Amino acid sequence: GKFDSDSYAVSGGLHGVGISVVNALSTRVEVQIKRDGRLWKQDFDMAEPAELVDAGPAEGTGTKVRFWADPSIFETTEYDFDIVARRLQEMAFLNKGLTITLTDRRPRAEKAAELDAIADSEGVGPDSAPGSDEGSDLASAVDAEQAFVEGAGEGDESTAETAKVRERKRTFHYPDGLKDYVKAINKSKTAIHQTILYFEGKGTGHEVEVAMQWNSGYSESVHTFANTINTHEGGTHEEGFRAALTSLVNKYARDKKLIKEKDPNLTGDDIREGLAAVISAKIADPQFEGQTKTKLGNTEVKGFVQRQVTEHVGHWFEANPAEAKVIVNKAIASSQARVAARKAREMVRRKSATDIGGLPGKLADCRSKDPAKSELYIVEGDSAGGSAKSGRDSMFQAILPLRGKIINVEKSRIDKVLKNAEVQAIITALGTGIHEEFDID
Repeated sequence: GKFDSDSYAVSGGLHGVGISVVNALSTRVEVQIKRDGRLWKQDFDMAEPAELVDAGPAEGTGTKVRFWADPSIFETTEYDFDIVARRLQEMAFLNKGLTITLTDRRPRAEKAAELDAIADSEGVGPDSAPGSDEGSDLASAVDAEQAFVEGAGEGDESTAETAKVRERKRTFHYPDGLKDYVKAINKSKTAIHQTILYFEGKGTGHEVEVAMQWNSGYSESVHTFANTINTHEGGTHEEGFRAALTSLVNKYARDKKLIKEKDPNLTGDDIREGLAAVISAKIADPQFEGQTKTKLGNTEVKGFVQRQVTEHVGHWFEANPAEAKVIVNKAIASSQARVAARKAREMVRRKSATDIGGLPGKLADCRSKDPAKSELYIVEGDSAGGSAKSGRDSMFQAILPLRGKIINVEKSRIDKVLKNAEVQAIITALGTGIHEEFDID
């Protein structure tokens, strides 16, 4: 059967529950299977199966499933092309060499296909051949990071059952798999080392595949998967990765005298600053926490991943000392910025305590002490501040004049941000604290 040891080595499904649920939630399901030189068909009407039909000889193998979602159950039965495309692209990244094609033949797809073609002609879309994402220039990536690039193609003219429409088509194919995924994540960023660190490790009943590269940014972008399921909440595979990376980088930094003996260890956050990484674990018997499968729970996977990361990343560091030094130095800079940021936060707190009423000098506060009824208007310049003050309702409207374009916080470390007088004024005026000390109450 499908789930015996001779079929799939790993699976994220619960033994056929997927198609059973699709059938239960559909008004109609059609299944066609080519195998052993024959074409087999079976239809389901309101979850009730019709007879299995031998439709005659057939070449090749494959399965085709069509279903019509039940509108009496779902609020909408309209499918979002972009959501489906993102998931299929994710699957193509995770299974290197696999080609997945998504085609939208709905009549309204014609307009979307025209917009895609315009984007391609203006250099906004991918630059690959029609209908293929192979070799294309991967555009902006995920997630705040998680917005994926769509693959390529203008689409073809085709005749639908009710109207002549232009298909909207995306074909995803990534020969380098996770390495292509990391390239996509770092597309709009500047990598601090040229080589993408990649390795595979196998054990009894589980294996792991990792691709990673640091960029000059200040946030981490680590994505984890178990049996191709996106584990948004992480789990034991991510825990093993984090533990190994933190231990390994600290050991390497001390062995190479890149940090002094008296200095404290680098934290995991220091080391992962600017890291783009994808961790894909394959487990024969996966255990997930909760029905949504967003967190992996297999305890044995943590130690396995930890050993693999220590071995392979350790070897890479030793073989690439120049790049390893750049990575460690970035972590050291992050550590220094973290310490400086803590001191800056303390300075902000001390300054707030010594200001009259704990408020910045230019703030024209309101008389109400009820935050739910109070408003803070931040205006540019003293002139605008004066006009705003004269026109406000002083009972519940406060005015804080600041100079314009104070600092680009996206491109600055937190220590530099907190040293900025205008930022300090905002923090003090709001009175909520920041970071781990943030308290809206």
